Amino acid sequence: MSELQTVSHVGAVPGARLMAQMRARSPQESHRASTPLELLFDLVFVVAIAQAASGLHHAIAEAHALEGLLSYLMVFFAIWWAWMNFTWFASAYDCDDVPYRLAVFVQITGALILAAGVPAMFETHTPNQATVAGYVVMRLVLVAQWLRAAASDPDRRVTAQRYALGVTVLQLAWIGMFWVPGLWVPGFLTLAALELAVPVWAERAAPTTWHPQHISERYGLLTLIVLGESILAATGAIQAALAAGEALSTLVPLIIGGLLIAFSMWWMYFDRPVYDLLTSLRKAIVWGYGHYFVFAAAAAVGAGLAVSVDAAAHHAKIDAVGAGAAVAVPVAVYLLCLWFLHDRPEYRQTRSFGPIAAGLVLLTPSTGHAVPLIGVILATVVAAKLVMRTSPAQMPGGSSKRSC
Repeated sequence: MSELQTVSHVGAVPGARLMAQMRARSPQESHRASTPLELLFDLVFVVAIAQAASGLHHAIAEAHALEGLLSYLMVFFAIWWAWMNFTWFASAYDCDDVPYRLAVFVQITGALILAAGVPAMFETHTPNQATVAGYVVMRLVLVAQWLRAAASDPDRRVTAQRYALGVTVLQLAWIGMFWVPGLWVPGFLTLAALELAVPVWAERAAPTTWHPQHISERYGLLTLIVLGESILAATGAIQAALAAGEALSTLVPLIIGGLLIAFSMWWMYFDRPVYDLLTSLRKAIVWGYGHYFVFAAAAAVGAGLAVSVDAAAHHAKIDAVGAGAAVAVPVAVYLLCLWFLHDRPEYRQTRSFGPIAAGLVLLTPSTGHAVPLIGVILATVVAAKLVMRTSPAQMPGGSSKRSC
């Protein structure tokens, strides 16, 4: 959906009905856009994402990258999975009545509880009561939503009941993990895999009526928020360095490189509409699940940029090579994920750009000037794609046409 459609929709949402039937919405609705409640949900979730990225930033700067990465990936899974389940449920069953809105408020509260426990999780490197409690609150509220859907949508009653059952059992399992604290890593991997399996199992009964354009817009909006958080993290690090007396001239290459990275990452994600890729449940699941790495990598880029600023100001315990790797690795992951999820086979002359760019990016830390070089590489890829995709030879019949 376009930003204009989103804005016009926000301005025209009627007051919530007191109580409504939670019937399945049509996947062919025209002008379907994110609601103000969904936008609020995203903005609150960015608090948790910012806490996770901040924890990763400080862990890398203190030379505890592996421990910090483990904590980051675990807490980001909790954030992403709760957001994703809300998003797909809302795409199919958002009735916008009072009970629905109140339930979403409780989910938002759970996100804030989770965010409050993130700093402590980076100290102990294991989930704590706040992170687990916040996650369980978000998930159990969704159980109530699925039970409402089961009561109102007989065609997909079994699907809704499977969701409710699977989510409930797994939340009990998460709580039970506190009695076996020494098994957090294998326990987390097992329960996370089971969480991912619930939608696959549930949707086999009867697929829910998610809206492809709505889903693609929702994912695009969270991408914007995550990229914005990355810019904010880097800006905060630059402000701290300047306040500590660091010369602006030292930071200029990082500032220019960071902006090129952020702008290019945005351009690459929004290079083309993607809703037409969501043509089946199997493709939608692969696309939706793959965004865990897209979102996590985008937020980690902000942490890496902040580490690079710290290293330039001599406030980090790692050298320029390590700081450069903190940016290069998540950028490379981002490029490879977008190449896998978004680049269509018909882009024959540009489809190899993603892997090639990722390989070049991973070479930059050895130079000691990773950030500006990565910025140049990404900007070059964007420019090359624009030139090649708009050339007459790329278009059927020799016509020129924009790709996005």
